Amino acid sequence: MSISFFRCVRTAGLVGACIMTPYLGINAGVVSAETIKAQLGFAPNVPPPIKRTEPANIVVNLTADEWTGPLSDDNNYEFWGFNKSVPGPMIRVMVGDTVEIRLKNSKDSKESHNIDFHAITGPGGGASLLNSEPGQESGGKFKMIIPGIFLYHCATASPSIPEHVANGMYGTIVVEPAGGLKPVDKEFQIMQSEFYTKEGGKGETLEFSYENGLDERPSHVVYNGHASSMVKTPLRAKAGETVRIFLTNAGPNFVDSFQLLEQPFDRVYSEGSLTSAPAENVKVTRVPTGGAVMVEFKVKAGTYTLVDPVQDRKNKGALGLLKVD
Repeated sequence: MSISFFRCVRTAGLVGACIMTPYLGINAGVVSAETIKAQLGFAPNVPPPIKRTEPANIVVNLTADEWTGPLSDDNNYEFWGFNKSVPGPMIRVMVGDTVEIRLKNSKDSKESHNIDFHAITGPGGGASLLNSEPGQESGGKFKMIIPGIFLYHCATASPSIPEHVANGMYGTIVVEPAGGLKPVDKEFQIMQSEFYTKEGGKGETLEFSYENGLDERPSHVVYNGHASSMVKTPLRAKAGETVRIFLTNAGPNFVDSFQLLEQPFDRVYSEGSLTSAPAENVKVTRVPTGGAVMVEFKVKAGTYTLVDPVQDRKNKGALGLLKVD
């Protein structure tokens, strides 16, 4: 995905993992596997780690919604998102799983919506099978063949792909490698994103600004869809625990400089790769638009600060706390 806001016109997924079949077609190579309804994780929480050793058929139910909700303590915003959540719910599966995505666009929506999964190899990351007009449902089956941490987002070209992303239509899918991830004590998810709004006074509902998006001038740069989401409600852990954070950068413009102020990250799995050896003792890790990272670190008692320190981003909402008892 291009970093330039309204210059990223794309018709294919970037990175990924799948074989596609029509929604009502034959199961993609998994006939006798167990069928499981996916457990979804809403930020900052994550779905439980995969403990299975055999692939399964995973059913994921998602909705596309348009609603008004809080963007900051001062203002609401006219969001577009998945499952009435920004970010959309995290999906956690395993290499070899066949994932059946069912997307229902709310009858109250004004726009058509779909989903482009960066975890899917194929035209539009599966988006062509998931186009849904208001009140309609669509779906597709995809076999996961590459592990990693991937973005998913709406890729409907009307009015534009970046506008759907800028309004909140994104989430994270984790495809665990065979054998799963090494257990840790606490896991969290963070998604950084920018909002481009027209000017508005305190208490007003803010609207999307095409011009500010084009000029890359965000009014808010936030964690998990709200300017103070992780300050008013910090992450929690206990002294001596190892914390794992999945961070995805939805953009749609900025490269994220993810930093833990109080100490380096013990391990950093760059570019969303779960099969490459991690870098160790990293103070700041860069996450491109549409990219992801997994970091791990052991904590002592106290308050830790997670931040994107570039320019004034932390003042616009890219700031979170981890309180360790």
